[in-house]
Formats: sequence, C-alpha cells, structure tokens
Amino acid sequence: MEYKAINFSNKLSMFSEHWKPKVIAEMNDYQFKLVKLKGEFVWHSHEDTDETFIVLEGKLRIDFRDGNVELNQGEMFVIKKGKEHKPYAENEVKILLLEPRGVVNTGNEGGDLTAEND
Repeated sequence: MEYKAINFSNKLSMFSEHWKPKVIAEMNDYQFKLVKLKGEFVWHSHEDTDETFIVLEGKLRIDFRDGNVELNQGEMFVIKKGKEHKPYAENEVKILLLEPRGVVNTGNEGGDLTAEND
C-alpha cells in the first residue's frame, strides 16, 4: 500500500469554479471537500446534519437570520443542523468542508448553485 499525504494547494490548483465542492477524502461516512467561494450563496439549511467550514485562505462571512460570523484564514465554524445560513465572500476564499456523504450544498433550496454530489 502506498501512503501519500493530500496537499490542499495542489488540489485547489486543479479547479477554478466557485461553489462546486470537490471531495478529496472520506472518513467513515464523512467527506472532506475543498471548495472555492466568491460572492453570495443562497439561504439554506441542512435539516439532518451539522456542517463544518474551515478557512484555508481568505475571509468568509456566514450570515444567519439573527446575526453572522466572520472567519479568517486558519479559523473554523460548525453550523448546527437545521440552522439556516448563507455564506458570503467578497473576494475568493478557499474552504475545507467536513460533512456526511450525500449532503447537498444548497440543502432543500435547490437552484443554479446546487453542485453535483460526489
């Protein structure tokens, strides 16, 4: 068996589109997804699972109906299941998402920003 580390920079250099998560690893039933974000996303929630955002590069704001949280490089935030939220990035931000396999990025909202699930 070959043991090889996953390099975030190398993986991020393989795509340029925004709001389209790419699965880079799995652990049990969880997926690690790299994604580039820019601009405004849609209001959505994930009724059955928490969602973790880890900022690798840039700045991310996550809006909630009752406030927001701002994340800088090297910071993370866990959104509890069922909590409606809307990510926003003024400039491109590079994120590592951790969520269960099968989670749709737009929750039940659908629309043009819904990514194909790996």
